[in-house]
Amino acid sequence: MAEATASARRLPGGAGCGFGAGLVAFRRDPLAFLTGLARQRGDVAAARLGRRTLVLVSEPELIRELLVVRDRDFVKSQALQRARQLLGQGLLTSEGELHLRQRRLLQPVFHRERVADYAGGMSALAAAFAARRWGEGASPRIVDVAREMSALALVIVARTVFGAEVEGEAEAIGRALTDAMGLMRRVSNPLAPVLDRLPLPATRRFQHARARLDETVYRLLRERSARGVGAQDRDLLALLLSTRSGAGAGAGLEEERQLRDEALTLLLAGHETTANALAWTLYLLALNPGVAARLHAEVDAELAGGLARPEAFERLPYTLRVLTESMRLYPPAWTIGRQALHPLELGGFAIPAGQPILAAQWVVHRDARWFPEPERFDPDRWLPERAAELPRFAYFPFGAGGRKCIGESFAWMEAVLVLATLVARWRLELVPGQTIRPLPLLTLRPHPGILMRATARA
Repeated sequence: MAEATASARRLPGGAGCGFGAGLVAFRRDPLAFLTGLARQRGDVAAARLGRRTLVLVSEPELIRELLVVRDRDFVKSQALQRARQLLGQGLLTSEGELHLRQRRLLQPVFHRERVADYAGGMSALAAAFAARRWGEGASPRIVDVAREMSALALVIVARTVFGAEVEGEAEAIGRALTDAMGLMRRVSNPLAPVLDRLPLPATRRFQHARARLDETVYRLLRERSARGVGAQDRDLLALLLSTRSGAGAGAGLEEERQLRDEALTLLLAGHETTANALAWTLYLLALNPGVAARLHAEVDAELAGGLARPEAFERLPYTLRVLTESMRLYPPAWTIGRQALHPLELGGFAIPAGQPILAAQWVVHRDARWFPEPERFDPDRWLPERAAELPRFAYFPFGAGGRKCIGESFAWMEAVLVLATLVARWRLELVPGQTIRPLPLLTLRPHPGILMRATARA
C-alpha cells in the first residue's frame, strides 16, 4: 500500500498533558480516558502515554479502512502480542501465513450446518446446569451471575470443543483465567519486560495459572486423542485432529504444541466473551423490567415450556435484539488494537511505522451520532428498518476483516439459545446495594460480580 503522501497531516493532539500524566490516566480508567479522548479531539485523536503516542480512530469509515481495506498494513496490538505468553500461536494471536493457514483449517468447523450441530445440546446443558446450581424449588437463591455464566459457558465450550465434561473444574479454570488475564494490565507499562522477569506476586500468579491451564488442556487433548476420531464425531477437536496427520500419541512436539495453542484459544476465547455477554445482558434485563417482560413473552410463546432448539434461533428476533443491544453497551471485546508495519496514511493523517492504533467498540458503540440517547438500553434500535440506517462499522462487536472472530455465528447461536433457556425457567432480580462497574481486561468483565436472586418460574 502507498506510504503517506506529502500532503498528509500530522496527527492531532499528540502533545498530551505532560510526560506520564496520560499514561497514569489511561491505566487508571481506560474506558473514561478513551471516551474523553474521542469526544475532545475528534475521530482521529492522539495522546501521549509516557514515551509512546496512542492513536484512536472513532469514525466508522476509518474503522473500515483500518480493519478491512488496509488490514495487511498492520499487525495485532501489543495486548494480543502479550497474550502469546498464555495462548502461544493460536488463531487469536498468530500473524501472516500461519494465521491464514489456521483460519482456512478452522473455517469449515464454523460452517452454519456445523454450528447447528454443536448447538443441539446447548439448551439442555444450560437447563441442567441452572437446575443443579440454582435449585428448582420455590425458594429463591442468591447467585453471582457473572461467575455462573463463566462456568456455564466453559461447560458448553468444553463439551463442544473436546467432547468433555469440565463442570467440576470450572471454578479452578475460571480462577486460573482471571489470574492469567490480570497480567494483561501490564501491557501499557513501559517496564513490563523487566517486571515479567522478576518473581513478583502477579508474575508468579500468571505462571501458576498458565501451568494449571496447560495441565487441563493437555489432559483433554490426550483423552480426546485416545478415544479416536470416528465419522460421527462432531466436536471441534475431533474435526481438528482429523485434519492433522500424525496427531495424537504420535504427534511431534511442535505439532502437539500447536494443537495446544489452538485448543486453548478455542476453549478460553470461546467461553470468555459469551459469558460476559450473557452476564451483562441479565444485568441490563434486571434494570429494565419492560424489556424483560417482552423477552419473557417471546420466549414463553416460542418454547412453550420446552428447550430452545437451533431452529428456534430464527423465531426469537427480540431475544437477538436484546443481546445485540447488550453488546452495544457492554461489548465483550471492548477495543481492537493494531500497529502499523510501515509509514502510511490513514484518514489523511501520516502514521509512522510501529504506531499503535485503537478502534474502541466501547467508544463507537456509545457515540450519540449513531445511537441517540446512547446510554439507554433499547433493543428496538435493532429493528431491521432502524439498523439499516447505521453506518456499517458503527457496530463491530466481533471485529472485522481478515481477523474478524471466526466463531461469531457460534457465539450468536449459543447466546440466544442459552438466554432463552434461562429466562424461560428463571426470574433474576438484582440484589440491592451493589456497585457494578466494567473491568477492561482482555475482555470487558463485570466487577466485582453481579449478585442476583434466582427464582424458578412456574
